[in-house]
Amino acid sequence: MRRGRYGFDAPMALLGLVAGAVILLVLAVTSFGQDVPAAGIAFLLGGLYTLASAASYLYTTRRGKFAVWAAELERLKGDERLLDLGCGRGAVLVLAARRLPEGRATGVDLWRSRDQSGNDESVTRANAEAEGVSVDLVTGDMRELAFDDESFDVVVSSLAIHNIPDAAGREKAVREAHRVLRPGGLMLLADFQHTPAYEDTLRELGVVDVRRRDLGWRFWYGGPWFRTWMLEARKPRAAG
Repeated sequence: MRRGRYGFDAPMALLGLVAGAVILLVLAVTSFGQDVPAAGIAFLLGGLYTLASAASYLYTTRRGKFAVWAAELERLKGDERLLDLGCGRGAVLVLAARRLPEGRATGVDLWRSRDQSGNDESVTRANAEAEGVSVDLVTGDMRELAFDDESFDVVVSSLAIHNIPDAAGREKAVREAHRVLRPGGLMLLADFQHTPAYEDTLRELGVVDVRRRDLGWRFWYGGPWFRTWMLEARKPRAAG
């Protein structure tokens, strides 16, 4: 049972789906009322389809992503230092902190509400307190991380890197994630865009233990056309 309040991912997108479904269903009722059954059926099917997409989106943002990340983080031993890039209100950060009784979880974010409703450092801190865990929070840009090289055993990110608008900036964020990860450390980057480019960047950096996989229906933002991919990688250990 989650005690924190984690908001909605990209709330305007969810509102757009709900509004679209309502408009199409109203048009369907109007068409049937005016004895235009062909148009009514088309609008009805479109409305139900859009409503199903909204339900999928709502499920993912409120339940599905938590279940997926909980399974991903089961591999933690409990003593790692973990960094969450774009931690938002702490959905992944808090899950990780629960599994680190002898470690430490750190979240970094710019706290922008357009990326997640009510996104604010004070909200994230309150969520951690409500869940009974302690975390470190840093206000910062994932393209210029204020951490030393090889500072973390694990680096994670959930639907955050794609918010950087330019390809060069996203590449820099992946390079920064690689820089602060210790040799042998684990990287888990979940996103619904640009993951092949993230993989290319890591391979350019010499990472060979890397794979990209579909996270399944629990991480669909409206349907399979907005599925989420996980990029999993291990930073090579130094030779010798």
